[in-house]
Amino acid sequence: MPGKRSKPKIVVGLGELLWDLLPEGPRLGGAPANFAVMAGRLGNHAVVASRLGTDALGARARALLETLPVDVTALQADPDLPTGTVGVAIEDGEPHYTIHEPVAWDRLQLTAEWTELAREADAVCFGTLAQRGAVSRRTILKFLDATRLDCVRVFDANLRPPFWSAETLRGSLGRATILKLNATELPLLLEATGICPYAPPAHDHRQLLANVQRLLERYPLRMVCVTRGANGSLLVTRDDFDVHRGHAAEVRDTVGAGDAFTAAMTHYYLQDAPLDVMNEGGNRWGAWMASQTGAMPPLDPETVEEMAAGL
Repeated sequence: MPGKRSKPKIVVGLGELLWDLLPEGPRLGGAPANFAVMAGRLGNHAVVASRLGTDALGARARALLETLPVDVTALQADPDLPTGTVGVAIEDGEPHYTIHEPVAWDRLQLTAEWTELAREADAVCFGTLAQRGAVSRRTILKFLDATRLDCVRVFDANLRPPFWSAETLRGSLGRATILKLNATELPLLLEATGICPYAPPAHDHRQLLANVQRLLERYPLRMVCVTRGANGSLLVTRDDFDVHRGHAAEVRDTVGAGDAFTAAMTHYYLQDAPLDVMNEGGNRWGAWMASQTGAMPPLDPETVEEMAAGL
């Protein structure tokens, strides 16, 4: 494992925290929360920065998170709006979502505590979904603006129609250190930001690479990650790239697999690991999560050690 840290990195998942209403029962999730839990399991000081309702689901979410390696002191409470919920139907192993609104995380507030957290953060992961409303969008952008210059700002696009816009993409890309998205989302983003007209998703890594380089020319990104599901991923910086072919997995559901990938990739990025280590770590954990049910399944320390072997 590259390097050693004197203390854990402070890694923040900023945005939605919600219950995925899976066919087999509710599972706690939300991309930033999933990211934070995985980051904590990898040894970081992980923080969930979100907002819950003062209802039974909110209390249940807090209680569950307190059993996991994640800091819940940045969770806000909304006296009026309910805790977020999302209906999830699994079809051919892929999740399909019904995202309810308005909910508590639509009203994120930049408190003094959150401003201090932003200044302390070594990395923060955010997306588009929690920016669907003006209040939370403004809070998220101000949080990002309050971070240090060396903070790694990971924009996990996570495009869920109709909850994103070209304005949201431009504002996020202009602040991001790393962009992570999937191969289907890439042409949508390129068209929405005016970089090039929409074209069908590319399946060849050389086509993906050419499109990613257009993004690197337009925005101050240091790295772009394009995931391809079971077919692996492409990591691209301004002077290098790495292609990973993916790991085979017995898929139970893919909820949270991309978030596990992002957390592992960010974990190794913070250790100044080379691209192939970041790519391998992300694919290992993404495949492992796809073999589980839900986004925060049980995980023992022995499995963490085994998964880190050789990285």
